[in-house]
Amino acid sequence: MPDNGGLQAVEASQRPDSQVRVFAMPPRENAGPVSIVEGFLEALTSDDPQYTMARKYLTEKAAKGWHPEERTTVLTDGPSTGPASRPSAGEEGRTFRLSGHQVAFVDQQQAYRPDGTSYSKTLHLVQENGPKGKQWRIDGLPQGVVLGQSDFQRIYQSINKYYFALDEESSGGGAQSGGESGPGSTSRQKRLVADPVYVRQWIDPLTQTVRALLAGPTHWLNPVVTTTFPSDTRLRKGVKSLAPDDENNLKVPLNAQADHVGQARCKEMAAQLLFSLRDVTSANVSQIELERSNGSQLCVLSESDAEALVEPRTSGPSDDQYFLDDKGRLVQMSGASRTAKDPERVPGPLGDGEQRMRSVAVSRDETQAAAVSNSGSALFVGSLVAGASLGDPVVRSNAKSEKDRLTTPSWDGLGDLWVADRDPKKPRLLMFGRGMADKIHEADVSGLDGGRIEAVKVSADGVRIALLVAEKGKTTLRIGRVERDLGPDGKLTVSVDELRAAAPQMEEVTAMSWAGGSRLVVVGRESGGVQQLSYVQCDGSAPTGQALPGLTGVKEIAASEDDRLPLVAHSDDGIVRLPPGLPWQTVLKDGTAPVYPG
Repeated sequence: MPDNGGLQAVEASQRPDSQVRVFAMPPRENAGPVSIVEGFLEALTSDDPQYTMARKYLTEKAAKGWHPEERTTVLTDGPSTGPASRPSAGEEGRTFRLSGHQVAFVDQQQAYRPDGTSYSKTLHLVQENGPKGKQWRIDGLPQGVVLGQSDFQRIYQSINKYYFALDEESSGGGAQSGGESGPGSTSRQKRLVADPVYVRQWIDPLTQTVRALLAGPTHWLNPVVTTTFPSDTRLRKGVKSLAPDDENNLKVPLNAQADHVGQARCKEMAAQLLFSLRDVTSANVSQIELERSNGSQLCVLSESDAEALVEPRTSGPSDDQYFLDDKGRLVQMSGASRTAKDPERVPGPLGDGEQRMRSVAVSRDETQAAAVSNSGSALFVGSLVAGASLGDPVVRSNAKSEKDRLTTPSWDGLGDLWVADRDPKKPRLLMFGRGMADKIHEADVSGLDGGRIEAVKVSADGVRIALLVAEKGKTTLRIGRVERDLGPDGKLTVSVDELRAAAPQMEEVTAMSWAGGSRLVVVGRESGGVQQLSYVQCDGSAPTGQALPGLTGVKEIAASEDDRLPLVAHSDDGIVRLPPGLPWQTVLKDGTAPVYPG
């Protein structure tokens, strides 16, 4: 390295890093059974779009019947190949066993599904006649692809497809993939919901993302979302690949199913596409032009028009962060500054210290806040306006022990307030419509299996809820789907369905917060490990390349859906925050309960 000379500023490149491409090799002539098996498994890890080279290891019949897109199985360290079984008398061929510990699989809808079971499949080989004599080839194999976790993370990329949330009147029956909305209904459906899937990041991810969006929402999310694309809308026949032009305009030719869509609906279709393509780093699309089946223009939508059309809600209209000071009063500070400033008490009863609080949640419009009393027995909702009174609690817990009373509350993007009562005699998850005591609903939670809810965080879109569930001495993170059904009598019923693990690699999760449309930040530890902070996807996968600096004794964590704002935590050092590109900073030594709006 130079030890003298001047310094010169250089502009950092914004281009994505170059990727080392992996190419598969064809089978060697007269290769033995072991070489054929190893070559085939290696070919599965290549960047071959159609797995053309992998098919060369198969017999002609097996190659035609193999569908690699049907399932991608992810193993911890890749498949282990057992010794070839000895053929019995009169039997031809060799059998190899593939085994390993399964982490997850990606289904035909490209959805990631954690599955920590043992994997055991077989490959059968025979000698097939070829131009150069008999050659060993695979004639029996499982459908799909099997990979090690490191290869999966190199080959695949998580992207969010976006669909519109159903309103209460239509959320009971479920939205069919590609289903049409009723007349005039699309104008009310402004909340976009992220639906994470995995695409092969070096095999035309833009076109893969468009096809995945058109195919409709994944099965898990389908009951609570809808799409403005008419049923069976696909790319026009013959379209193999899509790419933006020099002005970042992307033309998307559709089939005849979309030919007669009106302008308002067409623009919402284009908005779904624009938001879905944001995660595709190679896309850089700023405008969508949809085309009819005859090539004529259906509609055009720019990125700025899409923002105005759907206006996806994040934490709130400002970047403020909130927490409780050493006297249990609600204080706030600005999150935009890269340096910590002294927090200020909020106006209203929660800032005045009229009632000492131990946890708090600020509504996403920042007009009111919900707080749990210091004993954990009462939930109050107060206005953030000077001179307002606190009033009576909206609910009380009758549990004898403080640790069995109310959890920290949480607001969703609809303005509804959620809290769990951990009373062993009457555990319940409660939702207050617009935070009002006279609009209380007890949510039916399926799949708890005797576990107890220890913490609640509802996503900004209002259709997913993150729960910390204590069961058998462990606390794990689970994600449930929120369904709101309005009956013929006008009565609203609320349920949380199909709970699934969101951090299966962690043995214990102690704190969590939503950090985007489909991402959470969690505090926990793996088996035999120490406490760590990390990001996880709501589908249970772990994003790569997003490591967080360590922090000791983290008790609570808060994140914004806007990743430009800092993380805020309650740790052994008090209230601290992590601005982008900077280390952790101490804000207040004696504060607790940090939150962003929501």
